Amino acid sequence: MRDLFNAFCRAADRLSLGLAMAVRWLGLLMVVVTLLVVLLRYFFNTGAIMLQESVIYMHGIFFLLGIPYGLYANSHVRVDLLYSGMNPRTRALVDACGHLLLLLPLSVMVFVTSLPYVAASWRVLEGSAEVGGLPALFLLKTLIPITAALMFLQGLSELTKRVFELITPGEPQR
Repeated sequence: MRDLFNAFCRAADRLSLGLAMAVRWLGLLMVVVTLLVVLLRYFFNTGAIMLQESVIYMHGIFFLLGIPYGLYANSHVRVDLLYSGMNPRTRALVDACGHLLLLLPLSVMVFVTSLPYVAASWRVLEGSAEVGGLPALFLLKTLIPITAALMFLQGLSELTKRVFELITPGEPQR
């Protein structure tokens, strides 16, 4: 049974890491495209709505698909003032409770409540409100429930690791 849980954790971790590696280059691309927009506006006196909106799309993709990696890398926000003084077992307990009582229910809530929002966007194939903007806003909105599902998977992986830390102290879980 433990092998099954370990396999699940490894698969969820690989997915989070793989997505993060895939989207990490969007940070640099956002800088380049933003520079291009600025150059076009101030040196060539022309606007580029599609380019401007592409930065917004890249920003959304970058952060939404990077959230599960933040959980995997344990780089999410917490009250480190208290957490840093705890022993590893207490940290594992706090993490397990946080994942079980906060992260997993929040992920489910975001997933469920975002489905009608995304479905409405898909029904009309929602595009930009700006003339000349990008036509596929519905695709970007689709990342909301996808991110919620990925957060749930990674949260479940982290919860599983913390539970194993609590029941078998001293064994590394990563």
